[in-house]
Order: sequence, then C-alpha cells, then structure tokens
Amino acid sequence: MRTIPGLVRRFCLIALLASAGAPAFAQDALPADLSARIDRIANEALAKSGVPSASVAVVRDGKIVYAKAYGSARLDPKTPAMPAMRYSVGSISKEFTAAAILMLQQEGKLSLDDKVAKFFPGLTDADHITIRQILSHTAGYQDYWPQDYLMPMMRQPTTPAKIMDGWAKKPLDFAPGSQWQYSNTGYVIAGAIVQKVTGQDPFEFLQQHIFPALGITDAYDTNQHALPAGDARGYSRNALGPLRPAPKEGVNWMFAAGELAMTASDLAKWDIAMIDKTLLSPASWQAMQTEVVLDDGLGSGYGLGVFIGRMDSHRMISHDGEVMGFTAGNYIFPDDRAAVVVLTNQDAVGAFGVIATGIAKAMFEVHDAASTKALAQARTIFTGLQHGKVDRSLFSANANSYFDATALRDYQTSLAPLGKPVSFTLRATRMRGGMQMRAYTVAFPKTKLSVSTYMLPDGKLEQYIVASTD
Repeated sequence: MRTIPGLVRRFCLIALLASAGAPAFAQDALPADLSARIDRIANEALAKSGVPSASVAVVRDGKIVYAKAYGSARLDPKTPAMPAMRYSVGSISKEFTAAAILMLQQEGKLSLDDKVAKFFPGLTDADHITIRQILSHTAGYQDYWPQDYLMPMMRQPTTPAKIMDGWAKKPLDFAPGSQWQYSNTGYVIAGAIVQKVTGQDPFEFLQQHIFPALGITDAYDTNQHALPAGDARGYSRNALGPLRPAPKEGVNWMFAAGELAMTASDLAKWDIAMIDKTLLSPASWQAMQTEVVLDDGLGSGYGLGVFIGRMDSHRMISHDGEVMGFTAGNYIFPDDRAAVVVLTNQDAVGAFGVIATGIAKAMFEVHDAASTKALAQARTIFTGLQHGKVDRSLFSANANSYFDATALRDYQTSLAPLGKPVSFTLRATRMRGGMQMRAYTVAFPKTKLSVSTYMLPDGKLEQYIVASTD
C-alpha cells in the first residue's frame, strides 16, 4: 500500500540474469524492433537491479498488443515467470476503490461532496471532510503505513474499524484541503463507506460490478490470503543481502488500499476502459482524471486514485504500488490510446519504473514516424557540423544566422576530434512556442553530448544546438 512517487526509483546493484517467459501475444503484434527493445529493456533492468521477475503488458491503439514475463516468479523451486501469473499490485488498487465510489455516485447512493460524518461521524473533523478529499489524499488523516517494512502489529489480523479508530480519530496532520499527503487511512475509510452503502466489502463489490464488465475473471484478494503457489512469490532484501521470501501482511491491513493481485494483461484491460471511457460515465472518468487543487490554488498532482502528470509531451494518468514482496506500475496515456503495465516481485526497488519508462519512450519513438525521420536528419546534420558544413536549406533564416563562420568553425574544431558517435538517440519530444522540440543524446566512448532542436510547422529547423551534458 506504500507508493513510490515518480518513475525512477531506488536501485539494488546486485546482478541476477533473467530469462524471458513465453509471450501471450503473437510476436508480430508489435514491430520486431520494438519487441526486441522491450525485451532488452526488461532484461537489463532485472539484471541491474536483481529483481527476480517482471510481467509486462503493453496497450497500443486501445488494444493489448503485447504481454510477456521475464525472470523467475519463484526462486525455490525456480519457476519461470509466465504472463498468466498474478502479482500483487499494491496501491494501484486505489484506482479501483475510487472507481467503486464513482459508480455509487452514478447510482445516486452517495456524492463525492458528502461529508465523512454521513457514514462515520466519530472520525476526526468528519463533518468537514468530504469523500473527494479522502480519495485525493487531501483530507489530513494520518497514514497508518508510511514505513518501508512490516511492523510486528501488521503481521496480526485487524479490522477496518480498528484502523479507523487508531488513525482516523487522531488530530489531523493538516487542515482539510490545505495540503496533499499520501494516506492509506483515507482509502480504508473509502472502502468502509463502500461496505456501509452496499453491504459488500470492496473486493466483493469489484467482483460483482466492475471486473465482469472488464473481462477480468481471476483477480485475487490478498487482503485475506497470500497468492497461491501457481502465482508469483514476493521477495525482500536487506541492504545488498540475498533475496528472501517477504512476510505477508495480516488480514485487513490491505482493505481497499492495496488488496488486489492480477495479471499484467488484466490490469491493462482496466486501462483500456479508462482510455475508451467505458464502464464509468464520462463525468466520472473526468472527475477521476482531474487534478485536485489545494486551497492555496496550487495543484496537488493527484486526482481520485491516480496521479496526474506528463511523460515528455504525453498526458499520463498513473499509479504505482508496493506491498511486501511486490512493486508495480500502471501508466496510461489516454490521448495516445496507450498504456504500459509492469509488475515485479520484489519490494523497495524501482526496476518496474525503469522498465515502464523505457517501454513507453520506445513505443512513442517507434510509433512516431516524424521522430524517426527527424532522428536521421539530426544525425546527418551532426556529421556535417563535424566537418564544418551545414545544409542551409534545412534551416530557417534565424538558424542560418546562428551558424555563422565563427559558429561553424567552433563546431568543427570541437566535434571533429570525437569521431563517430557510439549512439545517437532521441531523449524527449514536446511542443513549445508552436514548434516541435526534440532532444537527443549523442554518446561517444568518453563523453556524452546533448542536441536540442526546434522544428517549425513548415519542416525547417529553427534551432540545432549541441552542448555538453556535464
């Protein structure tokens, strides 16, 4: 139920070679070069981090086009990871709890603006805190599990009522709406509201009202039991020590905040619903994906159960998750009709984010024919500059004025000694000032350079600048 904000996380530096499991989709579902890049990205991340396995699903053009597992789902006996195996997804479960609340609002059974006191009047400041605030982590209720390990009390069973009594009756950490602070406690309250309104615990509600509509048939409730032997086993590591089976949280500590386990492909089915705006109403999806604004007017970076952000120029709706033995990431790019899911079976390590980021960037780069053409052009221009030459027909009047005799001489004398680049790769792309910006990394044996370009709508370059990355 812990969350790891951002896409690049902590790394363990012990190498463990990972073998790829059988793909769930035909190899031609993606271009061969993109499939090969995904394999390389996943295998390299597992080898560098020591994480035992990863299960990956890719959505492109609103369809699941690739699913594959890498490494070992279990170490004793050693069991290859397979796409059909389930992994705990941790706090990604919050997306589904938020969806349950939104579905109940659609049915007129509650409102996001209802006060918590309507359901649990004994909680701190319950007559001022709304359901919207508990779903957006702006209520002020203290998080009951910020630690990155399992405390002794959490090995024992509990109840949602005990969690609320222990943490939601304390003084608030801040005035409701004034700050954003991640709180699993808020989601236990949300789950308890679902239970009070429907008579079903959150997992039962999802099984009846949400999973069937998505075609998800074997989601698992780890709030009650650990995953069975046919699924992935979770692992932990003390510092740089050996991987050890992770302990399991006690019953009900996962309630509504981190209880779900599923395959990467099943989670991708949920992402497709988010992209196509099915299952929930357009208004509900809009509410989930709208950044909540704090009282001081600043954005919180969070909607209802999801982080709101961007990857380069691409709008991104995301969440990551961590419970004992597992980390996971779910990244949806609604405007691109794309998504990347990465599930791993080790806690406290960020390999899932490295894999997901690498896949998303590779997918957008390969999918963007204009970027592929621009990359080839940028390489050609760089080679020309190493010889003190430039094709002025490629540039705007402003850019041609930049490349005067002095600039060309400086480019040639400083770049020529570096020789041929080892690699020339697209790093980022976004719009700015009505132009398409692209940033490249040019690698040499002993140094790296950055190239930044701006392309006008007519295809001419307004800028081509090389700089050191140091």
